[in-house]
Amino acid sequence: MTPRPASALEGSTTGVREVKSAARTVEVLEFLAARQNRPVRLRELSEALGVPRSSLHALLRTLAKYGWVRADTTGTLYGIGIRALLAGTSYLDSDPYLPLIAPHLDELREQLDETFHFGRLDGTDVVYLATKESSKYLRPYSRVGRRLPAYSTSLGKVLLAARDGAERDAHIPAELARLTPHTLTDRALLDADLAATRERGYAVDNEENSLGLRCFAVALYYADVPTDAISASIPIARLDEQRQLEVVEALRQVADRIGRVVGPLHSAGGWV
Repeated sequence: MTPRPASALEGSTTGVREVKSAARTVEVLEFLAARQNRPVRLRELSEALGVPRSSLHALLRTLAKYGWVRADTTGTLYGIGIRALLAGTSYLDSDPYLPLIAPHLDELREQLDETFHFGRLDGTDVVYLATKESSKYLRPYSRVGRRLPAYSTSLGKVLLAARDGAERDAHIPAELARLTPHTLTDRALLDADLAATRERGYAVDNEENSLGLRCFAVALYYADVPTDAISASIPIARLDEQRQLEVVEALRQVADRIGRVVGPLHSAGGWV
């Protein structure tokens, strides 16, 4: 995953003069965060971002000083720092909806023993805010805080399907990268899939993001245009039609309950 361009970082603040150094700092942090446990050399980072090594080196040293970036003992390898973790944790702690939604994910996991997620649309990506793992399928890492392209995930596709025209286009990159052999990289095919998603009321990710997994998602309609969704990830090896119907119906019922609980908070001015 590559960092978002500066234009995407502005969000809806059109007409605001961009501070170049701030935009570059965000690009560096997002690039390092996307690499997870794979440190990067200065030259590679410079080439990826199109930034001169001299100015990038000074920026990295400053970020390392304040804990946003970490470097190895030789000062040649860089990764994301602990301050980024503290900032991310603060976001989760302050989110008004997460404490209300997490218990419903626990309920789904206990009922069906599958892996369930809560995610939010952010630019062209979906950010995972909560994951409850199945006892039958445990990841070696936490998905919380990860960003994935909206067009390749069930969470993202169900939220894209709730949008039309320019509003949808704003959340789909011009070039659709192929994450697996099943990823929809043709915009016409993606739009057809989103139309089918809207008609049936839930999205399907058929190994488009992770091989061996099929995912189902429903949007959370406590806002007129939803920004949040919940999903289930199930290994294809043990998924049949009956299980799919059972999981989708459970997601729908829980989404309806979440809407009734969170809706009043949103209407009263809760924010995301």
